[in-house]
Amino acid sequence: MDMTTEINIKPIQTEQKTDVKSSKYSEAELKKLKKVCADFESIFTYQLLKTMRQSIPKSQMGMSNYGKDTYTTIVDQKMAESIAAQDNGIGLKKVLYDQLTNSYNSKISKEDSNKLK
Repeated sequence: MDMTTEINIKPIQTEQKTDVKSSKYSEAELKKLKKVCADFESIFTYQLLKTMRQSIPKSQMGMSNYGKDTYTTIVDQKMAESIAAQDNGIGLKKVLYDQLTNSYNSKISKEDSNKLK
């Protein structure tokens, strides 16, 4: 009896919005915004990695290595930066960028703005 099965996972294709035509931002500001979104994704990913690493039980056998915590912190930071630097990363930077650029471009109706007050 063969217990292996092949699982095909296809990424979800999202609508690509490469330029914001009615943007009140300049090209330089949009570039900075993309960098900030990537930096936020890097910090978020680092916190995920750090939390996951803390969930692993510490070994009671042997002596603790000096500098191991520092080394794993640096590795986690570099791994998070590397993940965020990839085209899609984990997808957070694209979502943030889209939300920040679209939310300021769309006008809130008077009825909605009254609800916010």
